[in-house]
Amino acid sequence: MSAVPPRQSPLDDAVARISKLHPKRIDLTLGRMWRVLERLDHPERRLPPVIHVAGTNGKGSTVAYLRAILEAAGLRVHVFTSPYLVRINECVRLAGTLVADDALRDALLECERANGGEPLTLFEIKTAAAFLLFARSPADVLLLEVGLGGRLDSTNVVETPLASVITPVGIDHVEFLGGSLAEIAGEKAGIIKPGVPVICAEQSPEAEVVIEQRAKRMRSPLHAAGQHWHVHAEHGRLVYQDESGLLDLAAPRLFGRHQFDNAGLAIATLRAQDRFSIETTAFERGVTGAEWPARMQRLTSGRIVDQAPRDAELWLDGGHNADGGRIAAAALGDLEERVSRPLVVITGMMGNKDAKGFLANFAGLTRHVIAVPIPNMENAMPPEVLAEAVRALDMRAETAVSVAAALRSVARLAYEIPPRILITGSLYLAGHVLSENGTPPA
Repeated sequence: MSAVPPRQSPLDDAVARISKLHPKRIDLTLGRMWRVLERLDHPERRLPPVIHVAGTNGKGSTVAYLRAILEAAGLRVHVFTSPYLVRINECVRLAGTLVADDALRDALLECERANGGEPLTLFEIKTAAAFLLFARSPADVLLLEVGLGGRLDSTNVVETPLASVITPVGIDHVEFLGGSLAEIAGEKAGIIKPGVPVICAEQSPEAEVVIEQRAKRMRSPLHAAGQHWHVHAEHGRLVYQDESGLLDLAAPRLFGRHQFDNAGLAIATLRAQDRFSIETTAFERGVTGAEWPARMQRLTSGRIVDQAPRDAELWLDGGHNADGGRIAAAALGDLEERVSRPLVVITGMMGNKDAKGFLANFAGLTRHVIAVPIPNMENAMPPEVLAEAVRALDMRAETAVSVAAALRSVARLAYEIPPRILITGSLYLAGHVLSENGTPPA
């Protein structure tokens, strides 16, 4: 007798139905969003003070530091992030707690009724539902992460945020945002509002000039990394400095040298605003306590881990573009300096990603890459196509039917030292791994 598939929850049913409202490709516009918000009596006008975060890489980690610091200061924090890894609830956090299934479903259904069957993307209706929930639940601040781009993103309906934050801008989503750093930076800088402080990570010269011009045009005070504030690692600690003084803090809990930059951006943001007073102790507790899954996350137990070779190190990272690969490769280089191990990369990617640009970062670190499919993703890159991209970089490539099968394949190899294994290439793959491992985000 065949197994009966698990029954979808009422929330899953609602998401599946709503997803069919707009079956076309993504077409960035704010028209649909303004229409449904008007019918909902504009919940975006009743939000707590908003910190709006755009950029290509590091948005989620920066939001995680902001949240941890603000909560360490005793404040109630709403959070909106995307995409989710395992459950859609991860996108909406109400005053520190992930939204409950029933509350999110009710908000989605309210937005669906207001929309009246007209075209609306899932991200748009999810954003509108989040605004309803945020407007109805007390909090001191809302951390609002852009979904795609900035200028025409569904979140860009907040007229006067507390601060506009731009993380490092890189090449990604070229089919929607443009093929050059200047074009992409222009889309990201679209979140800058008149007179609102702009806190900017270190950028390439092409992106930097675009952001500076937009801030000047909007008469928005610019707080740029390397100019107005500085952060670096010193003797294993995080040292931050701006015109207000110096902070000497313990190192971030999240792994990788890039996390010092993300934490610094969060610190600079909170020091650029004057609504909340943040003590040094809150900065340190936030920096050392922030958590953000699937960003150089060490997996130490679970069903997937059990498939790996005994005593192997298993790491998970959702990086999927060239800059994300560079960041992960740098973190692996740091690990290699501490304890040398042979490296195996298990990767799955979406079909619209630059596989060679991403994987080239690992060419000097490993010659063994295993390409896998991303389950339930129609637009995923076929493993053999991904393997060909690996071979074009003079690395050894093979394919496996799943991450678990890839790990079992590694276990059969006769490594003298237990290997270090990185699973990477897509947040969708990372979410699948966390779900299969039995360690979903909390």
